[in-house]
Amino acid sequence: MSSVEAPTTVESFRTEIRNWLRANLTGEFAALRGCGGPGREHEAFAERLAWERHMAAAGWTCVGWPVEYGGRGAPLEQQVAFHEEYALADAPARVNHIGEQLLGPTLIAFGTDAQRARFLPEIAAVRELWCQGYSEPDAGSDLANVRTRATFDEERGDWVVDGQKIWTSLALESQWCFVVARTEPGSVRHRGLSYLLVPLDQPGVDIRPITQLTGTSEFNEVFFDGARAPHVVGAPGDGWRVAMATLGFERGVSTLGQQVGFRRELETLMELARRNGAADDPLIRDRLARAWIGLETIRCNALRMLEGVAAGAPGPEASIGKIYWATWHRELGELAMDVCGAGGMIAAGAPYDLDDWQRLFLFSRADTLYAGSNEIQRNIIAERVLGLPKEAKA
Repeated sequence: MSSVEAPTTVESFRTEIRNWLRANLTGEFAALRGCGGPGREHEAFAERLAWERHMAAAGWTCVGWPVEYGGRGAPLEQQVAFHEEYALADAPARVNHIGEQLLGPTLIAFGTDAQRARFLPEIAAVRELWCQGYSEPDAGSDLANVRTRATFDEERGDWVVDGQKIWTSLALESQWCFVVARTEPGSVRHRGLSYLLVPLDQPGVDIRPITQLTGTSEFNEVFFDGARAPHVVGAPGDGWRVAMATLGFERGVSTLGQQVGFRRELETLMELARRNGAADDPLIRDRLARAWIGLETIRCNALRMLEGVAAGAPGPEASIGKIYWATWHRELGELAMDVCGAGGMIAAGAPYDLDDWQRLFLFSRADTLYAGSNEIQRNIIAERVLGLPKEAKA
């Protein structure tokens, strides 16, 4: 493809998805616009699932996957266009994000032919949903401290899993969980871990919702007591490498759509500040201007990161983007409360009915923790990007 042809091709693709969204976010799906964002994952879940299956039937899921695995094989620039147009249309938050953006690319890169044949069609058609079994009570940001264990059952040919995972998003709505477990007795840190695929509808799996500051509970803790895992992705004991690749895919192209949502939040907050007079305060006005500049920086970082995506998965440089957007979004929540003033302290209704700004403030407190805390991101940047000496271990 020549450089002259590329803009036309991308623009025609952008027009195609824009027109499809305009024609299909109507009727029974019209009310889903804006539903299900951070802190609101509980909203219209069944309807959003139906919407995503509608997308799948039209070939609009897994656009970046190779065609042989059920995707469109869209090049990087078209994937960017898809996620941006989806966000610009204010289409509902995706229910299949973890399967499509995390596990699917991981299976394409590390799975066997049998695993790809078994799971990828179900993800692409949104018939099976996935959750992530990484964090534990004593292994959150320090993921290498995993204690969940699994032993191989020679007679049955599967793994027996025992342990606990926490902060497992959407576990109650999912059919499967990819789990990092220690499979080599006596191993420590990154060694001896395996990446297992565990069905959740079986004896030995107990899912308990966790109520958050927002009053919602898409987070869960999951207990495994003799649960069975029929699949290991990659070689047993090589789970750390596979798990890190999954985290790399998490920082992929879809983050460009996230920036569109951030811009919408900032523009709406600026309009509120003009209406209620908060913008007359020079300190508020300065913070709004800094937020605008910060958002432009986030986009530049995201575009720079795409070089890693084009190579197969973002490298450690992706941590720069993560720490920047997480801190920016948390500060936007704080700024929103200052723009709202004292009224922002009062719930919109009983018993705990939050407005969008209150929910943004409360949920964004977690932005600097999930998907790798700021402290961990700084270590990655220092050690793996800048080449500084590794942090001393106690």
